[in-house]
Amino acid sequence: MIYFDHNASTPLDERVLDAMMPFLTTFYGNPSSLYRQGRLVRSAIDTAREQVAALINCTPREVIFTSGGTEGNNLALNSVLQNSHIAISSTEHPSTLYFADHLAAKGNQVEYITVDEFGIINGSHLEQIGKSPTKLVSIMLANNETGVIQDINQITQQLKIKELTVHTDAVQAVGKIPVSFTDLGVDLMTLSSHKIYGPKGCGALISKIKHPLSPLMFGGNQENDIRPGTENVAAIVGFGKAAELAKIELTTRYEYLNSLRSTLEEELLKIPGLCIFAYQAHRLPNTTQFGIAGIDGEMLLMNLDIKGIAVSSGSACASGSNEISHVLKAMGVEPMLAKSAIRVSLGISNTKAQIHTFIDQLIKCITV
Repeated sequence: MIYFDHNASTPLDERVLDAMMPFLTTFYGNPSSLYRQGRLVRSAIDTAREQVAALINCTPREVIFTSGGTEGNNLALNSVLQNSHIAISSTEHPSTLYFADHLAAKGNQVEYITVDEFGIINGSHLEQIGKSPTKLVSIMLANNETGVIQDINQITQQLKIKELTVHTDAVQAVGKIPVSFTDLGVDLMTLSSHKIYGPKGCGALISKIKHPLSPLMFGGNQENDIRPGTENVAAIVGFGKAAELAKIELTTRYEYLNSLRSTLEEELLKIPGLCIFAYQAHRLPNTTQFGIAGIDGEMLLMNLDIKGIAVSSGSACASGSNEISHVLKAMGVEPMLAKSAIRVSLGISNTKAQIHTFIDQLIKCITV
């Protein structure tokens, strides 16, 4: 199989699995226990916290381990007070959009920040947000469908005049481009392990030490009283190792993925009627979303699957929906073209030979 869906999930790095194995077999103690094995497990969690912090330039105390990106985004938005005004971009991940709906149902005001045809935040709309009584703003660092990267640092500087809380979902960006929690100036940042060749079921919310958070669950003192429950030790250790490797190999990975994407897009643009969405925007080095007029994207996806090629039509968390991508809709893409959307998200194990195979099979699928 040719796997081109790394934005949905990456394969587990063998070096990560090696780091996890002792905590799935030998070191099974509860990290809250005071005896020796408990202390050893606690030390492993502390090391993982340091590794994650080093990847995104924050302090270990600012790292709160979660079950993944969805919980992190929910936890970040849950920090708003009752009857507050919040603003989120119209191209956010479903875990942010759906939790915003939940907040709206509880009496909060939710405003959706518009984007231009390239998926970039509308600057004039952002200015209006800064003048409103908004308490929290949430904007993705990099979009999971198009790969479009927002200038979060500039956005934060603009919004901080009003001392707003700023959250960014950095799940897709971390491990692919340099990301610094400190330099971005945000208050909250969401991460996920399985997007950087770590295990599923683990992530983190990075929160400034003095920023108040409201737990989603209750029943324990873990993670500074924010995320109770016995820690998923093996997954946390794996996340830490994946973060360590991502930091060491970041430049190499970026250059390789960017080279693969250049080859992919050069070949795609030879196909008549094909449109690469947000082509002129600054995007992740591994992500290409395209459409072909008159082609049904879901049918194309299934035909490619039969050929042994795994791609996506958008966000894995929104699969099964018959509606067109909310991201492309927000960008003003014509509905029939949006319905043809296919996302290719490359990984470090992919090759140029696989790209050429994909192009050959794609052409056969659309010319039948």
